[in-house]
Amino acid sequence: MQKVTKAVFPVAGMGTRFLPATKASPKEMLPVVDKPLIQYAVEEAVAAGITELIFITGRNKRSIEDHFDKAYELETELENRNKKKLLETVQEILPANVSCIYIRQAEALGLGHAVLCAKPVVGNEPFAVILADDLIDGEPGAMEQMVRVFNETHSSVLGVETVAREETGSYGIVEVAADGHGRQQVSSIVEKPHPDVAPSNLAVVGRYILTPRIFDKLLNTVPGAGGEIQLTDGIAALLKDEPVLAYPFAGKRYDCGSKLGYLKATVEYGLKHHEVGSEFAAFLSGLPRD
Repeated sequence: MQKVTKAVFPVAGMGTRFLPATKASPKEMLPVVDKPLIQYAVEEAVAAGITELIFITGRNKRSIEDHFDKAYELETELENRNKKKLLETVQEILPANVSCIYIRQAEALGLGHAVLCAKPVVGNEPFAVILADDLIDGEPGAMEQMVRVFNETHSSVLGVETVAREETGSYGIVEVAADGHGRQQVSSIVEKPHPDVAPSNLAVVGRYILTPRIFDKLLNTVPGAGGEIQLTDGIAALLKDEPVLAYPFAGKRYDCGSKLGYLKATVEYGLKHHEVGSEFAAFLSGLPRD
């Protein structure tokens, strides 16, 4: 069976919840301490053994390409100033064995459409999908955990976590049943159901490993409101032909697509940062409580 060596990063969204910060800069380039969100996502993928990174981009996303490209002028300047540590930091953003491919999504027509844009590059291989908005702090990383499950089962795997019942309208929600091997097999999936009709409160949160058959399902998915093709609908169709597993990954997720989630991630990552953590903690402890 083929290994998961390719990951798709849908990064064409407009990031309207962070305007005006995202007017000219991608939301995926918002920094958490000293790394942009997209770099955390890429590092998670690379740690899972992925070597081909496929970015589905849109307008105003060139800074993502520049971030993972070689910066000759910057590296020369750092070398001339003998700033070796910073030079290493810049040079190690992307390992030498990892390649990047950029595909333009002319119109933002849903997550399913973004995944479908990757079909010519992915071909007939299993692949990961990672949403940089969902920053997951885990050891090992969530994607590495999911790759292990895929290697054991050769089935599609959805990263899931339990959310409050009143929050189901913000997620794809799955209904699961035990598969006889201690795993949770998805029996149904619904996109953003009202809490009163949600089949559970187990939400899919920005991590997927999918078999290539998903492309055929997405090609035959009827677009919904706004002409969008939902990945959830494609997965629902995939369920009829092959098993799909729900995997409750170990780790803490920060919803960095929301201002509050982004601020929480910034504070908690700041507190454990090797350079500023202790001073930042002292600063926070001195803040007034009322």
